[in-house]
Amino acid sequence: MSKRENDTNKLKDLIPQMLQENKLQKGMDQIYVKEAWKEVMGAGVANYTESVSIKNQTIFVKLNSSALREELQYGQDKIVRMMDESLGNLKITAIKWI
Repeated sequence: MSKRENDTNKLKDLIPQMLQENKLQKGMDQIYVKEAWKEVMGAGVANYTESVSIKNQTIFVKLNSSALREELQYGQDKIVRMMDESLGNLKITAIKWI
């Protein structure tokens, strides 16, 4: 019998292993953060968002509205908590506005 027939690993177990071996996790984290930002902040804020990225547990957000940026800074702690809850396995500690 071939190795494929004997190997009974499930796909859900193999995907994280593949991401780690091929060093793809950082790229996937970027995608997760962008999706979580749209979900948590809603379409209104997402329309004014130029870019969202993560580095060292900090989310970097570039907005094209200075008024919105200032408004969101007042609720920054709440946004950090909501993003942290939404992302689950990614720990978020801060947001930097660009």
